[in-house]
Amino acid sequence: MSKSTLSRSKPYAQFAVYLLFCAVILAVPSFVTDAFLLNKFARYLALGLAAAALALSWGYAGILNLGQGVSFGIGAYAIAMHLKLKTSPVHTGSAGLPDFMVWNNLDHLPWFWQPFHSSLFAVLAGILAPVVVALLLGSFMFRARIAGVYVAIITLAMLAVVNLLFIDQQAYTGGFNGITDLAWLEVGSITFDPYSPAFYYLSAGALSLCLLLGLAFTRSKAGLILQAIRNDADRVRFFGYDVAAYQSLAFAVSAGMAGVAGMLYAMVLEFASPTFMGVPLSLSMVIWAAVGGRGSLLGAAIGAILVNFMQGSLSESFLDTWQLILGGMFILVVVFLPNGLSSLIGILSDRLTRPARPAPASALADAPHARRKLS
Repeated sequence: MSKSTLSRSKPYAQFAVYLLFCAVILAVPSFVTDAFLLNKFARYLALGLAAAALALSWGYAGILNLGQGVSFGIGAYAIAMHLKLKTSPVHTGSAGLPDFMVWNNLDHLPWFWQPFHSSLFAVLAGILAPVVVALLLGSFMFRARIAGVYVAIITLAMLAVVNLLFIDQQAYTGGFNGITDLAWLEVGSITFDPYSPAFYYLSAGALSLCLLLGLAFTRSKAGLILQAIRNDADRVRFFGYDVAAYQSLAFAVSAGMAGVAGMLYAMVLEFASPTFMGVPLSLSMVIWAAVGGRGSLLGAAIGAILVNFMQGSLSESFLDTWQLILGGMFILVVVFLPNGLSSLIGILSDRLTRPARPAPASALADAPHARRKLS
């Protein structure tokens, strides 16, 4: 059974570690004032949230979702539709029609775009739409007792279908180009400029809140049942639990978190693109979770932040070989730390707290004889 160190540690210690991480990321604007760096760090935090969401379904429930980009992309498009409508009157007149709709000869705003004039509706849609999709797909898969590699294949196929659908419906989604030229999110009197400390706090706050709520979920009865299902689903089913319902719940919660991550990512980049629902990004999320530790929400988030930070740093210093260096590091982590970087804490803790090994009985028996020989 694969367990991460953080999941094995005592609840209060685990909670303290999570709080320490949240305090660290919230303190970053106190000593980083460069707007470009804040924007880059906010982007890393959004990707960290996406990896933590995957760890919730993969590490705790044993559901390897290779189509995590679907939830991520739906969240991104939901907020992008709202922010695009705020800029449309500037470019296309008082009718407020997005520019790509004008280019595709649409003369009125489609009915399903109308509610996105409301920021509250857009945010709720970015969270709830991925949840509904996950519940529908999860009910289909888990009621049919589909598990293991077949879940990975189905989610990957769904990713391809949704990606093609968004590209094909160019008049409504912007096609290959996606939705660009977004306005900044406004909540009350606060404007979230992607290069401002306010937006960084929004990203750090969202990641902190999701991590703490996710930790509470994994520590709840439902979370413990999910871990039991991951280890032996038939045994849990024998005790009378509805295994499919719990698996669908984990799948949906993970999708909701990924939707939040997608919204943050679209706002920090100021566009939403079909590449958000592409295979490369979804597989990258799997790698980030594996590097950080799929059995830990915090470990997966840190893994995503570290990998993206290293990717950015290496690509600037080693233009031709940075991918080779990054790949070598990934292999080293997988070979020597199969449970990810988060297992390092447990290994060090076990070595520091392990009692001294008693001397073998034969050595104790020979000790007086050895002392006589030396004298």
